[in-house]
Amino acid sequence: MNEQENNEQGEGHAKGTSEKLWDATRKTFHTATFRANQYKRVVQKKIDLASLHKKIANIHADLGKMIDDNREAGETDILATDSVQSLFQKLDSLKQAAATLEEEIETIKLETPPEEEKDEEAPPETT
Repeated sequence: MNEQENNEQGEGHAKGTSEKLWDATRKTFHTATFRANQYKRVVQKKIDLASLHKKIANIHADLGKMIDDNREAGETDILATDSVQSLFQKLDSLKQAAATLEEEIETIKLETPPEEEKDEEAPPETT
């Protein structure tokens, strides 16, 4: 009987070690996939941000051209014209969207992988 008990203890130790190894592997996999997804989301937000910055640059160019055209046309209060005010509103909207994206990027970067829920309620099976 003593030899059988020793074999069962050895198997139990081996099962415990392999379960720990499997849990560590699973945890590493979950962390890696979380980080990969996090990176993907940050990259997509940065692409969107770059697109917004390009639109902002285009509106700056349009605004400059419009101001110059209005000056050449003899407009006295260039900044009060409807077309210039419209561009300012678009510019403000794009800048706000860019600021929001930058905040979202920082929030995503600060996320940590969720801890796996453990089944502590169910006792381990014994055979």
